[in-house]
Amino acid sequence: METTEGTPSNDTTGKCSLQADFQYGFFTVMYSLVFILGLPANALALFYLCRSKQRSRNSNIYFVNLSVVDLLFICLLPFRIYYHNTGNNWIFGDVACRITGALFYANIYLSIGFFTCISVDRYIAVVHPLMYLKLKCTRYPLILTIVIWIICSAIILPLILGGPLDNAPVNGTRTSCFEGFSSTMWQQRLAPYNICAFFFGFLVPFVVFGVVIPLIARRICGMKSSIHRKVALRIVAYILVVCMVCFLPYNVSYLLHFMMRMGIIRDCVSAMHIYKLRRITLTLVSLNSCLNPILYFIPYLSRKLSASYSNQTYDLQNGKPADKVYSKMASPCHLPRKLEPATLLAAKVEWSVL
Repeated sequence: METTEGTPSNDTTGKCSLQADFQYGFFTVMYSLVFILGLPANALALFYLCRSKQRSRNSNIYFVNLSVVDLLFICLLPFRIYYHNTGNNWIFGDVACRITGALFYANIYLSIGFFTCISVDRYIAVVHPLMYLKLKCTRYPLILTIVIWIICSAIILPLILGGPLDNAPVNGTRTSCFEGFSSTMWQQRLAPYNICAFFFGFLVPFVVFGVVIPLIARRICGMKSSIHRKVALRIVAYILVVCMVCFLPYNVSYLLHFMMRMGIIRDCVSAMHIYKLRRITLTLVSLNSCLNPILYFIPYLSRKLSASYSNQTYDLQNGKPADKVYSKMASPCHLPRKLEPATLLAAKVEWSVL
Protein backbone atom coordinates (compact mmCIF):
# COMPACT_ATOMS: atom_id res chain seq x y z
CA MET A 1 0.00 0.00 0.00
CA GLU A 2 1.66 3.22 -1.13
CA THR A 3 1.19 5.83 1.53
CA THR A 4 3.29 8.88 0.81
CA GLU A 5 3.33 11.81 -1.49
CA GLY A 6 5.75 14.17 0.25
CA THR A 7 5.34 16.91 2.81
CA PRO A 8 3.55 20.14 1.98
CA SER A 9 6.58 21.91 0.54
CA ASN A 10 9.41 19.46 0.90
CA ASP A 11 10.36 16.11 2.37
CA THR A 12 13.51 14.77 3.93
CA THR A 13 15.11 11.38 3.57
CA GLY A 14 18.20 11.28 5.71
CA LYS A 15 20.10 14.44 4.83
CA CYS A 16 18.32 14.95 1.49
CA SER A 17 15.69 17.63 1.04
CA LEU A 18 13.11 16.44 -1.49
CA GLN A 19 11.11 19.14 -3.25
CA ALA A 20 8.52 19.07 -6.03
CA ASP A 21 6.85 22.46 -6.20
CA PHE A 22 5.22 21.62 -9.53
CA GLN A 23 3.05 18.99 -7.84
CA TYR A 24 0.40 21.38 -6.49
CA GLY A 25 -0.85 22.66 -9.82
CA PHE A 26 -0.07 19.38 -11.58
CA PHE A 27 -2.19 17.26 -9.23
CA THR A 28 -4.99 19.83 -9.21
CA VAL A 29 -5.28 19.97 -13.00
CA MET A 30 -4.89 16.24 -13.64
CA TYR A 31 -7.28 15.12 -10.89
CA SER A 32 -9.82 17.72 -12.03
CA LEU A 33 -9.69 16.34 -15.58
CA VAL A 34 -10.12 12.78 -14.30
CA PHE A 35 -13.10 13.89 -12.21
CA ILE A 36 -14.79 15.83 -15.04
CA LEU A 37 -14.31 13.08 -17.63
CA GLY A 38 -14.55 10.03 -15.41
CA LEU A 39 -17.69 10.76 -13.40
CA PRO A 40 -20.23 10.85 -16.27
CA ALA A 41 -18.38 8.16 -18.23
CA ASN A 42 -18.41 5.66 -15.36
CA ALA A 43 -21.99 6.50 -14.36
CA LEU A 44 -23.12 5.80 -17.93
CA ALA A 45 -21.00 2.65 -18.05
CA LEU A 46 -22.47 1.35 -14.80
CA PHE A 47 -25.99 1.95 -16.10
CA TYR A 48 -25.10 0.09 -19.30
CA LEU A 49 -23.51 -2.83 -17.43
CA CYS A 50 -26.50 -3.23 -15.12
CA ARG A 51 -28.96 -3.71 -17.97
CA SER A 52 -30.56 -7.14 -18.01
CA LYS A 53 -28.89 -8.14 -21.27
CA GLN A 54 -25.45 -7.32 -19.91
CA ARG A 55 -26.07 -9.02 -16.54
CA SER A 56 -26.42 -12.34 -18.35
CA ARG A 57 -22.78 -12.23 -19.39
CA ASN A 58 -20.58 -14.39 -17.20
CA SER A 59 -17.71 -11.92 -16.88
CA ASN A 60 -19.94 -8.88 -16.38
CA ILE A 61 -19.39 -9.00 -12.61
CA TYR A 62 -15.75 -7.94 -13.13
CA PHE A 63 -16.78 -4.97 -15.24
CA VAL A 64 -19.46 -3.91 -12.75
CA ASN A 65 -17.07 -4.06 -9.80
CA LEU A 66 -14.37 -2.23 -11.74
CA SER A 67 -16.85 0.51 -12.61
CA VAL A 68 -18.00 0.80 -8.97
CA VAL A 69 -14.39 1.02 -7.79
CA ASP A 70 -13.66 3.75 -10.34
CA LEU A 71 -16.76 5.72 -9.32
CA LEU A 72 -15.74 5.51 -5.67
CA PHE A 73 -12.25 6.70 -6.53
CA ILE A 74 -13.57 9.61 -8.61
CA CYS A 75 -15.95 10.68 -5.82
CA LEU A 76 -12.95 10.97 -3.48
CA LEU A 77 -10.97 13.17 -5.87
CA PRO A 78 -12.47 16.50 -4.72
CA PHE A 79 -10.77 15.96 -1.34
CA ARG A 80 -7.41 15.38 -3.07
CA ILE A 81 -7.96 18.29 -5.44
CA TYR A 82 -8.59 20.72 -2.56
CA TYR A 83 -5.67 19.24 -0.60
CA HIS A 84 -3.15 19.76 -3.41
CA ASN A 85 -4.60 23.11 -4.49
CA THR A 86 -3.99 24.49 -0.99
CA GLY A 87 -0.35 23.41 -0.97
CA ASN A 88 -0.93 19.92 0.49
CA ASN A 89 -2.78 21.15 3.55
CA TRP A 90 -5.38 18.71 4.97
CA ILE A 91 -8.28 20.38 6.81
CA PHE A 92 -10.80 17.52 7.00
CA GLY A 93 -9.50 15.74 10.10
CA ASP A 94 -7.66 12.51 10.82
CA VAL A 95 -10.57 10.09 10.29
CA ALA A 96 -11.33 11.52 6.85
CA CYS A 97 -7.63 11.37 6.03
CA ARG A 98 -7.40 7.70 6.91
CA ILE A 99 -10.57 6.71 5.02
CA THR A 100 -10.04 8.76 1.85
CA GLY A 101 -6.31 8.02 1.72
CA ALA A 102 -6.73 4.28 2.16
CA LEU A 103 -9.58 4.09 -0.37
CA PHE A 104 -7.60 6.22 -2.81
CA TYR A 105 -4.83 3.64 -2.96
CA ALA A 106 -7.20 0.69 -2.64
CA ASN A 107 -8.68 1.74 -5.99
CA ILE A 108 -5.34 1.20 -7.67
CA TYR A 109 -4.96 -2.37 -6.47
CA LEU A 110 -8.60 -3.30 -6.89
CA SER A 111 -8.41 -2.08 -10.48
CA ILE A 112 -5.32 -4.21 -11.10
CA GLY A 113 -7.07 -7.16 -9.46
CA PHE A 114 -10.14 -6.95 -11.67
CA PHE A 115 -7.95 -6.42 -14.74
CA THR A 116 -6.24 -9.67 -13.81
CA CYS A 117 -9.59 -11.46 -13.52
CA ILE A 118 -10.71 -10.13 -16.91
CA SER A 119 -7.45 -11.31 -18.48
CA VAL A 120 -7.78 -14.79 -16.99
CA ASP A 121 -11.43 -14.95 -18.05
CA ARG A 122 -10.50 -14.00 -21.62
CA TYR A 123 -7.67 -16.53 -21.59
CA ILE A 124 -10.03 -19.35 -20.68
CA ALA A 125 -12.62 -18.21 -23.23
CA VAL A 126 -10.09 -17.99 -26.06
CA VAL A 127 -7.59 -20.77 -25.35
CA HIS A 128 -9.86 -23.26 -23.54
CA PRO A 129 -13.37 -22.50 -24.88
CA LEU A 130 -14.90 -25.83 -23.88
CA MET A 131 -13.80 -25.29 -20.30
CA TYR A 132 -15.24 -21.79 -20.53
CA LEU A 133 -18.61 -23.17 -21.61
CA LYS A 134 -18.67 -25.36 -18.51
CA LEU A 135 -17.48 -22.59 -16.20
CA LYS A 136 -20.26 -20.32 -17.45
CA CYS A 137 -22.62 -22.49 -15.41
CA THR A 138 -20.64 -21.95 -12.19
CA ARG A 139 -20.12 -18.99 -9.87
CA TYR A 140 -16.37 -18.73 -10.19
CA PRO A 141 -16.48 -15.01 -11.18
CA LEU A 142 -18.38 -14.21 -8.00
CA ILE A 143 -15.91 -16.24 -5.92
CA LEU A 144 -12.89 -14.48 -7.47
CA THR A 145 -14.54 -11.10 -6.91
CA ILE A 146 -15.15 -11.86 -3.23
CA VAL A 147 -11.54 -13.04 -2.82
CA ILE A 148 -10.21 -9.79 -4.29
CA TRP A 149 -12.36 -7.67 -1.97
CA ILE A 150 -11.32 -9.77 1.05
CA ILE A 151 -7.60 -9.41 0.27
CA CYS A 152 -7.94 -5.67 -0.22
CA SER A 153 -10.01 -5.26 2.96
CA ALA A 154 -7.49 -7.31 4.95
CA ILE A 155 -4.79 -4.84 3.93
CA ILE A 156 -6.80 -1.62 4.11
CA LEU A 157 -8.82 -2.01 7.32
CA PRO A 158 -5.86 -2.44 9.70
CA LEU A 159 -4.27 0.60 8.07
CA ILE A 160 -7.41 2.68 8.68
CA LEU A 161 -7.89 1.42 12.23
CA GLY A 162 -4.21 1.50 13.19
CA GLY A 163 -4.00 5.14 14.22
CA PRO A 164 -3.51 8.65 12.79
CA LEU A 165 -2.15 9.04 9.28
CA ASP A 166 -2.03 12.83 9.19
CA ASN A 167 0.65 15.00 10.73
CA ALA A 168 1.69 18.65 10.97
CA PRO A 169 5.37 19.63 10.58
CA VAL A 170 6.96 20.90 13.77
CA ASN A 171 7.83 24.29 12.25
CA GLY A 172 4.92 24.54 9.84
CA THR A 173 1.23 25.36 9.80
CA ARG A 174 0.11 22.81 7.19
CA THR A 175 -1.21 19.37 8.01
CA SER A 176 -0.21 16.61 5.63
CA CYS A 177 -2.30 13.51 4.95
CA PHE A 178 -0.90 10.08 4.18
CA GLU A 179 2.61 11.47 3.79
CA GLY A 180 5.63 12.92 5.51
CA PHE A 181 6.06 9.91 7.82
CA SER A 182 9.16 9.37 9.90
CA SER A 183 11.61 6.53 9.26
CA THR A 184 10.32 4.79 12.37
CA MET A 185 6.74 4.92 11.08
CA TRP A 186 7.85 3.50 7.75
CA GLN A 187 9.81 0.62 9.22
CA GLN A 188 7.40 -0.36 12.00
CA ARG A 189 3.94 0.31 10.59
CA LEU A 190 3.95 1.00 6.86
CA ALA A 191 6.48 -1.50 5.54
CA PRO A 192 4.23 -4.59 5.91
CA TYR A 193 1.39 -2.90 4.02
CA ASN A 194 3.69 -1.79 1.23
CA ILE A 195 5.19 -5.26 0.88
CA CYS A 196 1.74 -6.90 0.70
CA ALA A 197 0.56 -4.32 -1.84
CA PHE A 198 3.66 -4.84 -3.97
CA PHE A 199 3.24 -8.62 -3.95
CA PHE A 200 -0.53 -8.84 -4.52
CA GLY A 201 -0.88 -5.62 -6.50
CA PHE A 202 2.12 -5.92 -8.79
CA LEU A 203 4.09 -9.16 -8.84
CA VAL A 204 1.18 -11.61 -9.00
CA PRO A 205 -0.97 -9.65 -11.50
CA PHE A 206 1.90 -8.84 -13.85
CA VAL A 207 3.12 -12.44 -13.86
CA VAL A 208 -0.42 -13.41 -14.86
CA PHE A 209 -0.48 -10.73 -17.57
CA GLY A 210 2.89 -11.89 -18.86
CA VAL A 211 1.63 -15.45 -19.23
CA VAL A 212 -1.96 -15.15 -20.45
CA ILE A 213 -1.82 -12.14 -22.80
CA PRO A 214 0.76 -13.67 -25.20
CA LEU A 215 -1.23 -16.93 -25.22
CA ILE A 216 -4.44 -15.05 -25.97
CA ALA A 217 -2.78 -13.04 -28.74
CA ARG A 218 -1.28 -16.16 -30.34
CA ARG A 219 -4.62 -17.97 -30.32
CA ILE A 220 -6.49 -14.98 -31.73
CA CYS A 221 -3.96 -14.40 -34.50
CA GLY A 222 -4.59 -17.96 -35.68
CA MET A 223 -8.28 -17.30 -36.20
CA LYS A 224 -9.94 -16.24 -39.40
CA SER A 225 -10.67 -12.52 -39.53
CA SER A 226 -14.10 -11.77 -38.08
CA ILE A 227 -15.85 -9.34 -35.77
CA HIS A 228 -15.12 -11.69 -32.86
CA ARG A 229 -11.40 -11.66 -33.61
CA LYS A 230 -11.43 -7.85 -33.80
CA VAL A 231 -13.25 -7.53 -30.47
CA ALA A 232 -10.88 -9.93 -28.75
CA LEU A 233 -7.80 -8.18 -30.15
CA ARG A 234 -9.11 -4.77 -29.10
CA ILE A 235 -9.79 -5.91 -25.54
CA VAL A 236 -6.35 -7.52 -25.20
CA ALA A 237 -4.70 -4.44 -26.71
CA TYR A 238 -6.61 -2.12 -24.36
CA ILE A 239 -5.61 -4.09 -21.26
CA LEU A 240 -1.99 -4.16 -22.40
CA VAL A 241 -1.89 -0.41 -23.10
CA VAL A 242 -3.48 0.53 -19.76
CA CYS A 243 -1.10 -1.76 -17.87
CA MET A 244 1.94 -0.31 -19.65
CA VAL A 245 0.88 3.34 -19.43
CA CYS A 246 -0.89 3.51 -16.05
CA PHE A 247 0.05 0.60 -13.81
CA LEU A 248 3.61 -0.39 -14.76
CA PRO A 249 5.19 3.09 -14.32
CA TYR A 250 3.33 3.49 -11.04
CA ASN A 251 4.56 0.19 -9.63
CA VAL A 252 8.14 0.68 -10.80
CA SER A 253 8.31 4.12 -9.19
CA TYR A 254 6.54 2.68 -6.14
CA LEU A 255 9.28 0.08 -5.69
CA LEU A 256 12.02 2.68 -6.06
CA HIS A 257 10.20 5.02 -3.67
CA PHE A 258 9.82 2.26 -1.09
CA MET A 259 13.54 1.43 -1.34
CA MET A 260 14.32 5.10 -0.84
CA ARG A 261 12.09 5.34 2.24
CA MET A 262 13.63 2.21 3.74
CA GLY A 263 17.13 3.63 3.30
CA ILE A 264 18.23 1.23 0.58
CA ILE A 265 18.66 4.09 -1.91
CA ARG A 266 20.60 6.88 -0.19
CA ASP A 267 21.94 8.97 -3.06
CA CYS A 268 20.32 12.42 -2.92
CA VAL A 269 20.20 12.96 -6.68
CA SER A 270 18.52 9.60 -7.23
CA ALA A 271 16.14 10.26 -4.34
CA MET A 272 15.11 13.59 -5.88
CA HIS A 273 14.36 11.99 -9.26
CA ILE A 274 12.41 9.17 -7.63
CA TYR A 275 10.42 11.64 -5.55
CA LYS A 276 9.41 13.66 -8.63
CA LEU A 277 8.69 10.51 -10.61
CA ARG A 278 6.20 9.50 -7.92
CA ARG A 279 4.26 12.71 -8.49
CA ILE A 280 3.89 11.95 -12.19
CA THR A 281 3.03 8.26 -11.93
CA LEU A 282 0.36 8.92 -9.30
CA THR A 283 -1.53 10.98 -11.86
CA LEU A 284 -0.90 8.43 -14.62
CA VAL A 285 -2.42 5.63 -12.57
CA SER A 286 -5.49 7.77 -11.88
CA LEU A 287 -6.14 8.08 -15.61
CA ASN A 288 -7.31 4.46 -15.78
CA SER A 289 -10.53 5.50 -14.02
CA CYS A 290 -11.64 7.64 -16.94
CA LEU A 291 -10.24 5.25 -19.58
CA ASN A 292 -11.90 2.07 -18.31
CA PRO A 293 -15.37 2.87 -19.75
CA ILE A 294 -13.81 2.36 -23.18
CA LEU A 295 -13.27 -1.28 -22.24
CA TYR A 296 -16.93 -1.82 -21.38
CA PHE A 297 -18.15 -0.49 -24.73
CA ILE A 298 -15.61 -2.19 -27.01
CA PRO A 299 -17.85 -5.22 -27.80
CA TYR A 300 -20.95 -3.05 -28.29
CA LEU A 301 -19.24 -0.53 -30.56
CA SER A 302 -17.45 -3.24 -32.52
CA ARG A 303 -20.71 -5.06 -33.24
CA LYS A 304 -22.44 -1.83 -34.24
CA LEU A 305 -19.64 -0.93 -36.64
CA SER A 306 -19.55 -4.35 -38.26
CA ALA A 307 -22.23 -5.41 -40.71
CA SER A 308 -20.93 -8.98 -40.64
CA TYR A 309 -21.92 -9.69 -37.06
CA SER A 310 -25.49 -10.97 -37.61
CA ASN A 311 -25.76 -14.58 -36.41
CA GLN A 312 -22.20 -15.76 -36.98
CA THR A 313 -20.88 -18.49 -34.70
CA TYR A 314 -17.44 -19.98 -34.36
CA ASP A 315 -16.10 -23.45 -34.98
CA LEU A 316 -13.48 -24.45 -32.41
CA GLN A 317 -12.15 -27.25 -34.55
CA ASN A 318 -10.81 -25.36 -37.56
CA GLY A 319 -10.87 -21.72 -36.48
CA LYS A 320 -13.55 -20.73 -38.97
CA PRO A 321 -17.17 -19.57 -38.75
CA ALA A 322 -19.39 -22.52 -37.91
CA ASP A 323 -22.30 -23.82 -39.96
CA LYS A 324 -25.73 -22.52 -39.07
CA VAL A 325 -26.67 -26.01 -37.91
CA TYR A 326 -25.11 -25.15 -34.58
CA SER A 327 -26.86 -21.84 -34.12
CA LYS A 328 -29.70 -23.48 -32.26
CA MET A 329 -27.57 -25.53 -29.92
CA ALA A 330 -28.84 -25.65 -26.40
CA SER A 331 -27.37 -23.59 -23.64
CA PRO A 332 -23.94 -24.89 -22.52
CA CYS A 333 -25.45 -25.53 -19.10
CA HIS A 334 -27.69 -28.16 -20.67
CA LEU A 335 -25.33 -29.78 -23.16
CA PRO A 336 -25.63 -33.59 -23.36
CA ARG A 337 -22.89 -35.31 -21.39
CA LYS A 338 -22.11 -37.94 -24.05
CA LEU A 339 -21.54 -35.79 -27.11
CA GLU A 340 -18.97 -37.00 -29.62
CA PRO A 341 -15.61 -35.14 -29.50
CA ALA A 342 -16.17 -33.70 -32.99
CA THR A 343 -19.55 -32.39 -31.94
CA LEU A 344 -18.05 -30.76 -28.86
CA LEU A 345 -15.31 -29.16 -30.91
CA ALA A 346 -17.90 -27.65 -33.20
CA ALA A 347 -19.94 -26.32 -30.29
CA LYS A 348 -21.09 -22.73 -30.55
CA VAL A 349 -19.05 -20.15 -28.64
CA GLU A 350 -20.68 -16.79 -28.15
CA TRP A 351 -17.71 -14.53 -28.85
CA SER A 352 -19.90 -11.54 -28.11
CA VAL A 353 -19.02 -12.08 -24.44
CA LEU A 354 -15.61 -10.73 -25.35
